[in-house]
Amino acid sequence: MIDPIQTSLNHDAFSRRQFIGLTTLATGAMAFPSILRAENAGTKLKVGVIGCGGMGTGRLREALGCGCQIVALCDPDSNMMDAAKKEIAKHDAKANLADVKTYDDYRKLLADKNIEAVIVATPDHWHAPIAKAALLAGKHVFCEKPLTHAISEARELRELSKKVKLITQMGNQGSASNNLRRAVELIQAGVIGEVREVHCRAGGVGCHPGLALPTVGDPVPANLNWDEWVGPAPFRPYKQGYYHTWNWRGWLDFGSGPMGDFGCHNLNLPFRALKLDYPTSIDVDAQLMGLPTYPKDARIRYEFAQRGNLPPVTLTWYDGGRPLPEELFPKELVEHLLGKDEPAKPGEKPKRRSMGDGVLILGSKGYTWGGCWNGADYIMVHGEDKISGILNHKASESVPHSLPVSPGHVKEWVLACQGGAPVYSDFDTGGHLTEIALAGVVAARVGKKLEWDGPAMKAKNAPEADQYIVAKYRPGWV
Repeated sequence: MIDPIQTSLNHDAFSRRQFIGLTTLATGAMAFPSILRAENAGTKLKVGVIGCGGMGTGRLREALGCGCQIVALCDPDSNMMDAAKKEIAKHDAKANLADVKTYDDYRKLLADKNIEAVIVATPDHWHAPIAKAALLAGKHVFCEKPLTHAISEARELRELSKKVKLITQMGNQGSASNNLRRAVELIQAGVIGEVREVHCRAGGVGCHPGLALPTVGDPVPANLNWDEWVGPAPFRPYKQGYYHTWNWRGWLDFGSGPMGDFGCHNLNLPFRALKLDYPTSIDVDAQLMGLPTYPKDARIRYEFAQRGNLPPVTLTWYDGGRPLPEELFPKELVEHLLGKDEPAKPGEKPKRRSMGDGVLILGSKGYTWGGCWNGADYIMVHGEDKISGILNHKASESVPHSLPVSPGHVKEWVLACQGGAPVYSDFDTGGHLTEIALAGVVAARVGKKLEWDGPAMKAKNAPEADQYIVAKYRPGWV
């Protein structure tokens, strides 16, 4: 097994010798970002990918499709880097894979002056330390959602991103959807009237309710630097199938369950369309059972105050085994999506029907409904003859288009790095959304209603929440 003490010493040694140089290099990049982007316009953006699992490989493919050159890979699992190299070869048979550098320590990658931008697709607990270091090293950053693992980290990245003036994008891909952007325009134009009620649902991706933290580990595979994988999180033994490669999402030291995993998707449309700021309170119905995993299901209710002439909003989140109650939905929408409910046969129970995952925004004149990614698939305006797709409902004909059509979430970022138009989900916007989503996770961990002071990052009635708001790192890792 890898010696965590020796590995940590090597990690710190790199920091002392070389990381000061990164911040020196960053000074020039922060002072002249527009000049650097102008020089690079029309050339291939040189990108390093940090985290080469499923999301990292997916973003790598998209970056290659946008004409980027992948010059370096970083992952504590060498098998994942090998698989990522194969993806590069699939896209470009002439690519010289020997020129693609590989690292198991992200700081060595960031020291490479040839790299202009990085994609961060690690487990959540590594997002903030790597994204921060990349910005300080003068690199443009695309970071998967949620932007950070702790609320304090999101605030720090928001503030840092505004200082360095590099191009940042959080990976909530629905932001590039024409459906989401059009829904924002229609809702803000008042097509569905005043909105006071929103309901969101996401499934129980990667949760492990009832599991205790293993105390006895398994042998660490030869391809995996386990100490590097754990990084700033509390150390624990490697356990086959418990964390790496996918199951880390439900463990609260590494991920944030469905709320953290999908909150930045499902909350995206109401956050933008309704101009939501911080909630004033967060109430929760969840059973954590004192274990280190996200609960098997949760209902989290946010209250948002009036914003200018926009009325207060109650937003309710459901996940795991909590379905969206069918009675919330207008009858015509249920029948449109699920068909008419057939009565149960004698002696049989009625079949339980589910509306699935998505976002229901209820207005005084109508409503929108859509999935996790696209924001809104359907719109209904009271008095109209039928439900219609968000892009072609006749009530929208008089509403002008104000938001640009996206070329794609990754391509939008690539073009911005080369001097193009601004992105739609930069670290300030994405970080604010992440703060709201993670506040719900904090409420689930505390297990009671929180009176929330968003600007101060405080639960006014629950000082015990502080331990989940402010990031704590294992010594020697950040």
